Amino acid sequence: MSTSTEQLSEQLAATTLLRFATAGSVDDGKSTLVGRLLHDSKSVLADQLEAVEHASRSRGQAAPDLALLTDGLRAEREQGITIDVAYRYFATPRRRFILADTPGHVQYTRNMVTGASTAELAVVLVDARNGVVEQTRRHAAVAALLRVPHVVLAVNKMDLVDYREPVFAAIAEEFTTYASELGVPEITAIPISALAGDNVVEPSANMDWYGGPTVLEHLETVPVSHDLRACHARFPVQYVIRPQTAEHPDYRGYAGQIAAGAFRVGEQVTVLPSGRTSTITGIDALGESVDIAWAPQSVTIRLADDIDISRGDLLAPSGDAPATTQDIEATVCHVADHPLAVGQRVLLKHTTRTVKAIVKEIPSRLTLDDLSQHPNPGQLVANDIGRVVVRTAEPLALDAYADSRRTGSFLLIDPADGTTLAAGMAGESFATAKAVAVVADEEGWDF
Repeated sequence: MSTSTEQLSEQLAATTLLRFATAGSVDDGKSTLVGRLLHDSKSVLADQLEAVEHASRSRGQAAPDLALLTDGLRAEREQGITIDVAYRYFATPRRRFILADTPGHVQYTRNMVTGASTAELAVVLVDARNGVVEQTRRHAAVAALLRVPHVVLAVNKMDLVDYREPVFAAIAEEFTTYASELGVPEITAIPISALAGDNVVEPSANMDWYGGPTVLEHLETVPVSHDLRACHARFPVQYVIRPQTAEHPDYRGYAGQIAAGAFRVGEQVTVLPSGRTSTITGIDALGESVDIAWAPQSVTIRLADDIDISRGDLLAPSGDAPATTQDIEATVCHVADHPLAVGQRVLLKHTTRTVKAIVKEIPSRLTLDDLSQHPNPGQLVANDIGRVVVRTAEPLALDAYADSRRTGSFLLIDPADGTTLAAGMAGESFATAKAVAVVADEEGWDF
């Protein structure tokens, strides 16, 4: 590995930002946990805390109700906002955090897809009195589908079960077994009381039988991988820059955000879907020329050859370019209120490219109780997770979602009104799942 690549790897490895999402069933105490994290990490402004204290006193509560820190956003969801993920930003001396606070009701499972799609960790809350319920399994399934590398099981309300270790152990074992079957690579179970603050930021004196980290300690120390050698370099073109001025008469650059990996001057790249090749002659970042650029930087790439390249094309290293296809098999989470049906015409948005498509088949719908596949349901309704076969009008350069979360994902959109219908993940669904056998019937396809 070259010196510049080593320096880049060290720079990325030192990044202290962690994106994580919280999920849990209704009344599992998720709002209280988020409030406790913000309060005890001293990430709440004085006027916010004063407002919470005033509201708590007006309700006759002696102590501040930290759940009120997120109640305003929950009220917005009750007003009918379809997809509303509240993002919270806070920091400790060891790391910065972006928290995606997702709602807990089964009606809003689709919201977790939005919040967890870019998360490196998911915190799944369970009420110690109720144990693992259907919504818990649903959240675990979504985390597995989205290839979230780290999952924390926060067994909350331990104070209401007298901090008993057997209660925690039984819940942790059941959840870990289920999530492991889904292919979740790392599961950390932590017993907490968000209301009392046990094991959230400070260790609990009531659970001396637990010797693991607190929630915040785990968030601060969980490894976030930025290994460039494991990334497939991908650059979706957003815009072609041709000033054609006296100062820059022949300038032709391709602007966009690097989706994954790194690009270097002198590297040979392939333009997809055309398959034409060229060599990178320059990379412009923030008005300066650089020798190397990496995800998620926004840059302009210049090539040695004048190739017909436009928005939606994808640049990739010639030795590591994805195959193009018009037949896509994927797992989707349906997020719209109206169903997704076989034969439906849709738009498929992949990175910066949007093409016409038809849903040719829905081979199965996932049953979360036992992870079985319900065959040929004919349609998917809101919050359903299922397998689909889509035929596109033009070739697309998709990676498997397991290889790249950025270039292996896509959206299905209603062409009539622009409504997002489903979020898709190309290739296999769960890490341990077997491929669903699909027999394509090409009769009736019109492209």
